[in-house]
Order: sequence, then C-alpha cells, then structure tokens
Amino acid sequence: MKNYSFKFLQKSSLFIALSFCMSVNASINASEVKDVLLQKYMINYSDKIQIAELKAETLKQGGQSVEALIEVMKNGKYPDKNRWVATFLLGQIMGDKSAPFLAKFLKHPNWVMRMASLKTMLALKQKEYGSHYAMLLSDDSFIVRAQALDNIRTLKIANSAPQVWAMLYDKKNYYLPTMNGKELKAKRSNIIKSVILTVGDLKFQQAKIPLIKMIQKDKYNDIFTEMDISLSKITGQKSPDTDSKAKRIFWQRMALNTTIQ
Repeated sequence: MKNYSFKFLQKSSLFIALSFCMSVNASINASEVKDVLLQKYMINYSDKIQIAELKAETLKQGGQSVEALIEVMKNGKYPDKNRWVATFLLGQIMGDKSAPFLAKFLKHPNWVMRMASLKTMLALKQKEYGSHYAMLLSDDSFIVRAQALDNIRTLKIANSAPQVWAMLYDKKNYYLPTMNGKELKAKRSNIIKSVILTVGDLKFQQAKIPLIKMIQKDKYNDIFTEMDISLSKITGQKSPDTDSKAKRIFWQRMALNTTIQ
C-alpha cells in the first residue's frame, strides 16, 4: 500500500512539474512572438509583397499575435499602414469579440485608425454600433464620413436615417469652386449622392415630401437620378421609364395624392 501511495505521489509530482514547464514555455513563446512581431510592424514596408508576408506571419501566430496587434494599434510610433493592417487582422483573428475594442478607436484622433476601425467593423457586420457610425457622419475627414455612411447603408441601420438626412445640410459636404481667385456658388460633393441613395435604402419616410419637392427643381438635376431611385424605394412606387419631365409629373401626383389622403 505504501509503495502504491509513493508511486502515485511520484506521478502526481511529475504531472505538476510538466504542467508548470508547459505553462512557462507557453508564456515564453507568447512573449517571443510579441517581440518578433513588434519588430516587424516597426518597419515601414515599401511594397505589397512585404505587407502580405507580414499578414501571413501574423495570422500564422493566431491568438498569440493579439497582444502585439493591440500594441501596434495603440502606439503612434508604428507606421500608419501597419496600424491599419493590425486593425484588420485583430478583427480577423478575434472576430466579434474584437468589436468593443475596435469601437474605442472610432474616436481616435488619427483618421487612419477611425477609418480602419469602421471598415473592420463593417467586415464583421457589427450592426449594433449604429450610433457610433452616426457620430462619424459629421467627422472632419471626408473619407471617414463616407465610410461611416457606407457602414450604415450596407448594414441597413434604419435608426441612423435622421443623421444621414442631416448630412444634406452639413457645409462640410459641399465645396466652393473658384474662378480667377473668386469663390463661386457652393457645389455638392459626391457624398451627397450617397446620402440620397442611403435614405432610400433605409426607407426614411420623413424624406419623401422634401425629395418630391427637390426633384421638381432644376437646381437639383445633378442628383435627379438618385432622388428618383430613393423615392421609388421609400414609396414602393416606380416612376415611368421615360424622361425626367414624366418622372417629375409622376412624383408631383404622388405628393398630391399623399396630401389628399
């Protein structure tokens, strides 16, 4: 009986020792992986092949690369394009679990990080962060605003429709052309077309009457097609496949019918 107990204690001690060694080795390996990756992410790569190799190496390490990716995202000493890559890879490796962390970067002072987080969260189909995307519809960066709009449109976040509509009245979405040093009348940027299409995709009913009024006016001819498409989606009615005059008459009648009803 004593021999059995002694052998059992020996086996137990051996198991504990092995487990401890495995734990220490895993910790060492994770630390080594982080150090190696951080060195590689510090390099300002000049071509796509090198970036592809960096991505492959990171994905190969899987979960062990997470600490390094977070460090790269948080630290401005790393090149912006590498921080962009780190953001995407974090989402790819961690999946939905990365969303709360990514959402924090939507307020990052560097537009590159705001943009990277938006695109990564779109890839992860994070629809529940609609209010975060809506906040960025008035961002100082044009491409960040455009990406936030794309997130809302693609994920069909109807609750953000009022903020999308408000973009029509934001001066940042217009530009002032000049001639001989003099500013001309403000022009709509291309994002306005996306705004019109988005309110249609979101079936924003409050936009129906304003759009019907706008489509009657020549000064909105540059967004006529987009207004026609959106009105069709909002109302469920399709205008005639003829000229703009016939379409205008169709939508005018629609407005009258709506008023009468």
